[in-house]
Amino acid sequence: MAFTTVLRSGSVSVIDYRCDARPGDEPFVEWHDAFTVSYVRTGSFGYRFRGDSFELVAGSFLVGHPGDEYMCTHDHVGGDECLSFYFDPSLIDAIGGPADAWRAGCLPPLPDMMVLGELGQAAASGRSALGLDEVGMMLAGRLVDAVSGRTRRRQNPAARDRRRAVETALWIDAHSHEPIGLEDAAREAGVSPFHFLRLFSHVLGITPHQYLVRSRLRHAARLLAERGRAVTQVAFDVGFGDLSNFVRTFHRAAGVSPRGFRNAAKGDRKIFQDRLAASSIR
Repeated sequence: MAFTTVLRSGSVSVIDYRCDARPGDEPFVEWHDAFTVSYVRTGSFGYRFRGDSFELVAGSFLVGHPGDEYMCTHDHVGGDECLSFYFDPSLIDAIGGPADAWRAGCLPPLPDMMVLGELGQAAASGRSALGLDEVGMMLAGRLVDAVSGRTRRRQNPAARDRRRAVETALWIDAHSHEPIGLEDAAREAGVSPFHFLRLFSHVLGITPHQYLVRSRLRHAARLLAERGRAVTQVAFDVGFGDLSNFVRTFHRAAGVSPRGFRNAAKGDRKIFQDRLAASSIR
């Protein structure tokens, strides 16, 4: 079993597992050491838990409760890949719901949960503006709703909560050049990370991490329009720790590379004219 730790934070950690077990390999008893939700990306495997047997395929979800024994088998297909989210007990308390929701064992491919699983994969590979911890919290909340059959009623945030979201957004923007995580922003707001994610998204229409990335892009565009600062320096100054990630994210947002944007700011209208012409053709 090969694994890579993709994210490690206080509330959510994420591990990418790649199992190469084959039919005929002897299974053995294992234990869940945390509350977990694992998204099966590819392959298939069997799961034996509390006397029940499950068969998981791509799109299925494995649910873990700390201390529970289980056994994985590969009777039909060799190998599988899972993106596994590990949750701190304080986050589980914040989400609420029945305690046995985390002993569901497995869930079949459910459309809305599969979408979150793919968003998690996109975030893990740097192809999404969502934070991986944000996706994990959404997934945990949706799991509890699906298992318990509850439907969350849309609530209108009180004026105090709206002010809290706006003031924290201003704080994020002012500190966007620094490494800011969901828990940092939630601490600034004075609420739990899970409730802050829901509150912020409801009030402002985007997640905290999306707002952080867009703040960095806005500051980057301003710096690129000025002369004399290298693209690499701009990337690091606004908070991107990796140049390739900055170039990819900026191009996805603006439709042009940072260098192309700089040239346009210097008067090269052809760059955006070509983009507009291509859009009108489609």
